Amino acid sequence: MNKFEYTVTPEQAGNRIDKVLSDVQDDWSRSQIQNWIKDKIVLLEGKPVKSNYKCTTGDEIEIDIPEPEVLDVVPEEMNLDIVYEDSDVLVVNKPRGMVVHPAPGHYSGTLVNGLMAHCKDLSGINGVLRPGIVHRIDKDTSGLLMVAKNDKAHESLVDQLKAKTTTRVYKAIVHGVMPHDQGTIDAPIGRDKSDRQKMTVTDENSRDAVTHFNVIKRFTNYTFVECQLETGRTHQIRVHMKYIGFPLAGDPKYGPSKTLQIEGQALHAQTLGFDHPSTGEYMEFEREIPADMIELLDLLEKRS
Repeated sequence: MNKFEYTVTPEQAGNRIDKVLSDVQDDWSRSQIQNWIKDKIVLLEGKPVKSNYKCTTGDEIEIDIPEPEVLDVVPEEMNLDIVYEDSDVLVVNKPRGMVVHPAPGHYSGTLVNGLMAHCKDLSGINGVLRPGIVHRIDKDTSGLLMVAKNDKAHESLVDQLKAKTTTRVYKAIVHGVMPHDQGTIDAPIGRDKSDRQKMTVTDENSRDAVTHFNVIKRFTNYTFVECQLETGRTHQIRVHMKYIGFPLAGDPKYGPSKTLQIEGQALHAQTLGFDHPSTGEYMEFEREIPADMIELLDLLEKRS
């Protein structure tokens, strides 16, 4: 089992414990949390708690998270774009449209299925469904991901993400002509109350989120930008760009219905840098934007 510990913040006081936990951990559904509460593995100050309990500031919550159910995640031979690999880490360029790890409705064809066929030594920290997965990018975002091949490497990479010492630079095409050459969006992100499938900028039950951006080129009605993540919240760039009035082209969740023709949002994780878990050497990798984004930029150039 993995132990999870959390202290309730003043902003969360008065909310039900299942809501607080689901807001803190994006991967946990409220029904899953309620099942854990029924099983008495969610503890408040060391004692089992009821799902309708309303939290107060400073409440100490502990969960002994059970190991994931053993599922038959089948290795699948895939033509993966492996950018770098050694005995500790692997860097892969994920294509747009590929799900990172198995989930309901996606138990095959995921990056994890391909990684399991490519190598047998993946970190087990995230359980059978997400072996080796340290961070993720959305299904319809392309680009670089780091994968841990043992638990020591996994812990090192996670610590670097928490310490904000990794380099994660994205390229994106957004609606509108951005007036500023560069800027920083410092706006907390949390679950959207009206749509649990979305994230939004909010002060309620949110976490700090910071995105830096630079304009690369302006077109008629669109802008090509570079975004660097300081934090790594769910849908961060998509939410932040919408928040400042420049939603991503092709984004089915946060963008307008009338947009450029692309399968998913025009977003690519181009640069990834981190300290090697064993040697401590800083390593940086890059993969240029995919063909579909190049075609869009060519189209915008002609229109302009």
